[in-house]
Amino acid sequence: MKYPQIIELTEYKLRQFPADKINYDIGTKLWQEYDEKDKKIKVEFPTPKTKNKWQFTSLGYVGYIPITSEFHIILKPKVPLHNLFGMLEYAYNIKSFCFLDGLVNCDSLQEFYNYLVNILAQKILDRGRKGFYRAYLPKTENLTYIRGRLNMQQVMQKPWDVKLKCDYQEHTANISDNQILAWTLFIIGRSGFCSEKVAPIVAKAFHLLQGLVNLQPFKSRDCVNRKYHRLNQDYQTLHALCRFFLDNIGASHQQGNYSMLPFLIDMAKLYEKFVAEWLKIHLPSNLRLQYQERVDIIDDKIYCQIDLVIYEVKTHKVVYILDTKYKLNSRPSTDDIHQVVAYATYKKCHQAILIYPHKLTNHINQLVGESQVRLRSLTFALDSDLEKAGQSFLAELIKYNEPR
Repeated sequence: MKYPQIIELTEYKLRQFPADKINYDIGTKLWQEYDEKDKKIKVEFPTPKTKNKWQFTSLGYVGYIPITSEFHIILKPKVPLHNLFGMLEYAYNIKSFCFLDGLVNCDSLQEFYNYLVNILAQKILDRGRKGFYRAYLPKTENLTYIRGRLNMQQVMQKPWDVKLKCDYQEHTANISDNQILAWTLFIIGRSGFCSEKVAPIVAKAFHLLQGLVNLQPFKSRDCVNRKYHRLNQDYQTLHALCRFFLDNIGASHQQGNYSMLPFLIDMAKLYEKFVAEWLKIHLPSNLRLQYQERVDIIDDKIYCQIDLVIYEVKTHKVVYILDTKYKLNSRPSTDDIHQVVAYATYKKCHQAILIYPHKLTNHINQLVGESQVRLRSLTFALDSDLEKAGQSFLAELIKYNEPR
């Protein structure tokens, strides 16, 4: 068996390779798909400027990209691996699941990925042994016998027709609860990131569902705000795991003809989700958080979405406007400042916060203009214990009371 060539890149760290180590066609494909189009990896071709070397820089993504069957790229996080796992646990609401204890033994992103894949596949197999959840769905069909309610209007209009139009309820497993599981296993199987041990388990679970449901695409948003009850309560765990995979496997390629799909975590989006979910759990009881709040500027045609809005529970008053910035800047950019201050002004809020994963050389804490908005840059650090970093961030956040 011929193993693919694998190179490793770390977030925002430039890495060079001799010109003869990377096939020119592969380098061109990487540039076309992940630099020119998607801006996930900065690609510099061998030239006198680069001392005749390839130069690659990961632009804030973590994961695995199979460029071809012979050439793969692993994108490593700049944050400690156990903190990346901790961020994912919060962001996808899987922190409370007892099966996550085994994550402490994961030494790489691939081990983490396969650990979660194995859990999902095994839980689907367990549910299959007990019987997949079924529901009654309305169905209309022309039958040679009466089933359910007979459509008398059709019988009177076409008395010669031997087939009778019947409306009835079908008890079926071909419902979205199970279709989400099948689609997730399908794209996991195409990712090419499963280990030799886990891949057969995924195939077995997918085969079990394949005979019961129609395969159709789903997005990660289809896994949230679903209704659970006594008969399908265990699906909540399954759908939480599905959401993670649907969010990060081949998001832009699911409808294409790719034989393998990339597994990519957008660290900026993950940081935003992580901070939001951490705050939801740890905010004082007199405050509540609204994530990705939509604000219509002109009806519903022109609108914006604010990352994080914190309200006072009793008065429903906006206390803080927050915007996460997963950047390496030494100080907030002018555009970032203008944006968060504009949001605060629009919401009549006097506290505008920019949140960074590292301490800025030039942090900000000042009143801005006539609006009297206090603009601050705060840190929710990712290079140390996440819980301690979160508590430190929260203490700084609520340090200043809103000016009267």
